[in-house]
Amino acid sequence: MLGLKRSFVLVLATISLFASQFILASERLVVYSGRSDQFVLPVIDAFTKKTGIEVQLHNAKSTALLNKLILEGERTQADLFLSNDSGNLQVGADKGLFLPLPEELVADIPEQYRAPDNSWVGLSSRMRVLVINTGAENVADIDSVFDLADPALKGRLAITHSANGSFIAGTTVYMLAAGEEKTRDWLKGMKANVDGKVFNKHSKVVKAVAAGKADVGLVNHYYIYRHLAKSPDAAIKIVLPDQGKDGIGVAENVAGIAISQYSKKLDAAKAFVAFLVSEQGQKIFAEINREYPVRPGVAAAAEVPPAGSFKVADVPMYKLGTERNRTLDMIEAVGMP
Repeated sequence: MLGLKRSFVLVLATISLFASQFILASERLVVYSGRSDQFVLPVIDAFTKKTGIEVQLHNAKSTALLNKLILEGERTQADLFLSNDSGNLQVGADKGLFLPLPEELVADIPEQYRAPDNSWVGLSSRMRVLVINTGAENVADIDSVFDLADPALKGRLAITHSANGSFIAGTTVYMLAAGEEKTRDWLKGMKANVDGKVFNKHSKVVKAVAAGKADVGLVNHYYIYRHLAKSPDAAIKIVLPDQGKDGIGVAENVAGIAISQYSKKLDAAKAFVAFLVSEQGQKIFAEINREYPVRPGVAAAAEVPPAGSFKVADVPMYKLGTERNRTLDMIEAVGMP
């Protein structure tokens, strides 16, 4: 009789386990995504294949989606917010839009890549680097972002418009690492050098430099490698700026994710985050996007400089949000295009 009872309990436990797995697999997560599909679909496909949980992306600019979350409040359909910029993530965290992630879920990700209260976690890292035309004259000594303010580069510089999220984030890093005065002078110098002619995409900056329409540009690192993958003989090279003893290091930013405080699918949402920060998820980001994994021990793509082989500015990623307004005020005061 006792054995029969144990068997009955075991059957109930097995049924409960399969039922919970079925419930999770039958759910569809809604993700407000500020990243292009090409950056996230490969990892989403792998997650769905592994868990059976479907993921629906609502794509737009990260800032627009953050504003949408604020306006929707508890009426939002979003379960998660995926941003290409840690600044937007921290702004959302400061407004109480996200649920703190369990410590055990994000413990493998260094603290510099997550919110102080774990309300968001970084997924992949990118660096602000210089792309230089190898046939250009008088560019051999350019080794700092602050060199881009040199009047000698007037008409020879390519940058994105100042509303670009990476431009804002990079400027915040420079402001915190090098000081407000130096960063303001840098902005003024670049403004004079581009004379109102800016680009709406990093890929166009790289193309302009490769075509000789500009001698030097400021971009996220992976755009250079993506261009070289299609045109391996392109006349461009990458320069990791501000290295050496007195250099502040390369400006870094991370894409990251947070769970909406109004999500009703918390178990599935946590499973999604867990997969994104797992070794499998991190390897996909590295191989597909040529971005740097934030999980220690996962190697970056073979063609990019290995993590740890260059100096990175010592600025925690959450500060890209807490200092964002000060950066925007500076950019507006200078009148950057």
